[in-house]
Amino acid sequence: MNNRPELERGSVFGDVEKFRYADSTADTLTNIKINIKKGEIIGVMGRTGSGKTSLLMLLNGLIPHFYEGEFKGNVISNTMNTQRYRVQTLSRFIGMVLQDAETQIFSLTVDKDVAFGPSNLAFDRDKIRNAVTFSLEAVGLKGYESRMTTGLSGGEKQRVAIAGVLAMEPEILVLDEPTSELDPKGKLEIYELLNKLRQKRDVTIIISGHDSEEMLHYVDRLMVMENGKIVWEGKPEKLFTDITLTKNLGICPPEITEIGKLLSNGDKETLYLTVSECVADLTKKLKLSSTPIDNKATNYNSNSPIIIETNNLCYSYDKKSSVLKNINIKIHMGEFVALIGKNGAGKTTFSKHLNGLLRPTNGKIFINGRDAFNINTAELSKTVGYVFQNPDHQIFAASVKEEIEYGLKAYGFDEEEREKRVKNVLRFVGMENYEERHPFSLGKGERQKLAVSSILAMTPQILVIDEPTTGQDWEGALKMMSLLKELHAKGHTIITITHNMRLAADYADRVIVFADGQVVLDDAPANIFKQTDILNKYFITPPQSVLVAQNLKPFGIMDNLLTVNELVENIKSKLN
Repeated sequence: MNNRPELERGSVFGDVEKFRYADSTADTLTNIKINIKKGEIIGVMGRTGSGKTSLLMLLNGLIPHFYEGEFKGNVISNTMNTQRYRVQTLSRFIGMVLQDAETQIFSLTVDKDVAFGPSNLAFDRDKIRNAVTFSLEAVGLKGYESRMTTGLSGGEKQRVAIAGVLAMEPEILVLDEPTSELDPKGKLEIYELLNKLRQKRDVTIIISGHDSEEMLHYVDRLMVMENGKIVWEGKPEKLFTDITLTKNLGICPPEITEIGKLLSNGDKETLYLTVSECVADLTKKLKLSSTPIDNKATNYNSNSPIIIETNNLCYSYDKKSSVLKNINIKIHMGEFVALIGKNGAGKTTFSKHLNGLLRPTNGKIFINGRDAFNINTAELSKTVGYVFQNPDHQIFAASVKEEIEYGLKAYGFDEEEREKRVKNVLRFVGMENYEERHPFSLGKGERQKLAVSSILAMTPQILVIDEPTTGQDWEGALKMMSLLKELHAKGHTIITITHNMRLAADYADRVIVFADGQVVLDDAPANIFKQTDILNKYFITPPQSVLVAQNLKPFGIMDNLLTVNELVENIKSKLN
């Protein structure tokens, strides 16, 4: 500790030899050295399970006070040694937004929940009222004051959790994957908010996540974790322009830096940090096309039988305001459909009608030609399997095997058939050695696979999966999407709700856009993502490669390209 810098309010200094959880046999954190100055924005990245959350919990004393274990070292946050102060005292100055927003929401209504923190800090009434107003407006929830917290979408709950911490006016703000359930525009708004807090209040911010594009532009420094250690530290542009290193660290590089790397010629590196920078450079190298490109429309396959049909489907939670308004959709057998739209657009509410978790207020829904109103939920679930946004909401058994067997027992399968199905489904998802493991000893990605497995064991025709990649690192997200693609190839109809536009573009053969409880667009991904003006109106940002292609259309670049490789190949053909 001899190298400790001069400490000031808002700074963080840490020198931690090790931390091991009380029930663990291995160190979770080792040789952690932190030196964060007042007013910095620090990004923490790394694979799922690399120790990011544990690192953040050092900063406000949750480790070692709340999460006990073997701890050697010191952390000084806001000039306070975290081992010498209670968490209650530290939290007055060091606010933390947890990864699971629901664990941070206590009150029935939004305004009361945001007021909970400042009330406990004995702010006077006017200050509490002003803090609530400022915080809700800052996170885009103005007008939500009287809304019931139980009726909010996952993304809206995440915003409430952030507002609740902002209202306490912390000097250091620690956020653990605060944008994992937000739509693309909402994600950008949070990063812009953090930047404003730094500028106006000189707040020190430490944020973890997998948001490569946002981290590139909004954080001052990145810390990358691997196996409980900080293995890389520096400016984000230095990391993201080294595509090989980025991928080796388990991080998805921003599409724009990947485009630059693939367009590099020999020893000459091409580095792009923004879409506009990329477009400006390429317009100098490409020649204007003498004939306009007229791309043929890309159609999704609609020749197979209709498996889901809704007629003027409406739904209201409180009988006053409609959450779904006259939804008319036909989904065909064997399609891979992505439902996209901003938080609260109605995607999850719609999907819960498909297996009877919700019933229409008005209108009809047909599954395989049968009116779903006449099919009970238990029978409907044999045809339509549903995986919740948070897998922990549907996991309750004491072992992986018991979890998968539960539904099979309910359906009356004998022991031999149950055993066969458990082994087959675990082999399919790559978890054949996990039968006796307790579900909550698994990482989130593995728990997501378990939730999918428990549904797949019952061989439903249709699989509905809400946010299959939430909170997962890049490698985990690709594995989950590859799993869904394999199921799709076997003939399953896949319906996924996602805020990851890159994955929607890469994997779905049809995209349905929801806005304000209505379907506003329904088409093949290539046709959806080229409508940038309409998407922007509904708070949806297409992948960066799509935006580059759009801007280069006058130069003969096709504007129906969806992936980085497709775009680079097309650009190279024009450059040559």
